[in-house]
Amino acid sequence: MKQSLVVLVLTLFTTFIFSQEITSKVVDSLYKEDQIYIGTTYNVLINRPDGLKQNSFSLGFHLGYIKDMPINKRRNKAIGIGLGYSTNSYIQNMLIQQDNSGTFNYSIIDDTTINFTKNKFSEHVIELPIEYRWRTSTATDYKFWRIYVGVKLGYVFSNRSKFEGDLGELKYSNNPGFNNFQYGLTLSTGYNTWNVFVHYGLNSIFDDTAQINGEPIDMNALKVGLIFYIL
Repeated sequence: MKQSLVVLVLTLFTTFIFSQEITSKVVDSLYKEDQIYIGTTYNVLINRPDGLKQNSFSLGFHLGYIKDMPINKRRNKAIGIGLGYSTNSYIQNMLIQQDNSGTFNYSIIDDTTINFTKNKFSEHVIELPIEYRWRTSTATDYKFWRIYVGVKLGYVFSNRSKFEGDLGELKYSNNPGFNNFQYGLTLSTGYNTWNVFVHYGLNSIFDDTAQINGEPIDMNALKVGLIFYIL
């Protein structure tokens, strides 16, 4: 009885190993790559008005899905089109304040006369990434080099600003002075898990109604960080 049981166990184990070897040799000739992404960035404001400076770390978080569509037989070149979400914060010294008429006013905080512990604005964005993708992948190699370049079109569906300091707590949402539509150039490059991500905003975060001393705040963002891809 014991011998029969041992033979049965060995037979099942051998069958399992053999089936695993067969499965591992199956090659997906229509494979796709990097269709889910998660990233984090450090956000830098550029073209800043005189006196505006950033404090601490202004962070961004990004995630989404990109449909990978190979365009050559080897499938190492592709077009990617997707849908994503990002949230970005900017910690700086520009005061956003609403007056009694409902108008939003913008000014640079004089830290010699006004003390504050928190001052930032943030955005929540629905994004449409479009990429040209080149990589060294094969149907059986999951560690490879990649260079993805493209554009991102974004719709800001929510914005917020918050100040805490000598003026009390000032919190505002959905300020009409923000640009609802934003767009920029993107680059992702790296090997295997670790990939550098860069996003350069081509238009201003604010529209022409947002001004400091009569001058529009023509300020855009540069986002630099890491991005991780999942099949």
